[in-house]
Amino acid sequence: MTTETRSATAPAPDPDLLYSEDEDALRDAVRALLTDRCDPATVLAAIESDTPYDASLWRSLATEIGTAGLLVPEKLGGAGASAREAAVVLEELGRAVAPVPYLTSAVIAVTALLGADHEDAEVAGALTALAAGTTVGALAVPLTTAPAGPADLPEPSVRATADGTLTGRVTSVADAAAADLLLVPAQGPDGPALFAVEAAADGVRTERVTPLDLTRPLAHLTLDGARGRLLAGGDRAREAVARALLAGAGLLASEQLGVAEWCLAETVRHTAERTQFGRPVGSFQALKHRMAALWLDVASARAAARNAADALATGSPDAPVAVAVAQAYCAPVAVRAAEACIQLHGGIGMTWEHPAHLFLKRAKTDELALGTPGRHRETLAGLVDLGAP
Repeated sequence: MTTETRSATAPAPDPDLLYSEDEDALRDAVRALLTDRCDPATVLAAIESDTPYDASLWRSLATEIGTAGLLVPEKLGGAGASAREAAVVLEELGRAVAPVPYLTSAVIAVTALLGADHEDAEVAGALTALAAGTTVGALAVPLTTAPAGPADLPEPSVRATADGTLTGRVTSVADAAAADLLLVPAQGPDGPALFAVEAAADGVRTERVTPLDLTRPLAHLTLDGARGRLLAGGDRAREAVARALLAGAGLLASEQLGVAEWCLAETVRHTAERTQFGRPVGSFQALKHRMAALWLDVASARAAARNAADALATGSPDAPVAVAVAQAYCAPVAVRAAEACIQLHGGIGMTWEHPAHLFLKRAKTDELALGTPGRHRETLAGLVDLGAP
């Protein structure tokens, strides 16, 4: 994969890693909803059902609080907010491993549509529906697809004819089973294109698969003569997909931060309450050192995730660098925090009834989603012109 090095022109403005009052208010609203409607027992019960996500919780989150339209312009029914606000929502969703399609619909699908011509009636209508929370969208690419420049994206596995008939198969699409609207990158007679396809249309078959993380369902998508509506073509289509993947990876770091924060807080709480030899186990030096090191990891992950969100929000030219750094760092931190949570809970941490396994599965899945840490390190090396030895 080829990458472009950072521009040597004027430096980007210093990032703002602090939370604003509006962001804190948004966090309070989302956390209150999740505390009331998405406690660990509720999540465990939900993943044992056949529904791909909690529809009632999604309606409250998307419409009552209005998070589905955070990235959508106000003239199209959204809030006209930025990636910073979306990052706050994802932190809280990570802390609750909430089974809702926020990342896939309100972030990735919306960003892909924003990369198309949203003055076009077709694109504007789709954005309005996603902002209202009445429609769930999904970009039809494998969950493991890493961000890349438009020229470096993998060739789509779907083929399109001149009249928009689509044929092909896409594996491991996150939240495809929950989606009403599929955004399908395809290779057509005139080059790359991005199509909108109704998930319930003829010629569309969704095959659910059992993922490691049951709170984020995966499905294989087969298109056999399905009719698509053209949203963008040529370079614009590839740029829209590249932009969506970059935003998704950058804001996924905030979800990973939320996972790590919950695991650390729960571990500290448990070790402060559990006693051995007449003392809380958290007072033992070995455990104190381990949790202190984990606290430092989480604090650094917060800085990396906030930097990525701010870079995306401000349109910084260094956004690809910030995203690569955030993913390379935050993904392993979330896994380490979840592993420590299970280990320091002892036997109870290994049970299905305790929610720790939900966070480990989300952390491990997120580590593979939108590029592995190793892939992001390779990308970062290219972006800053740091060649391998």
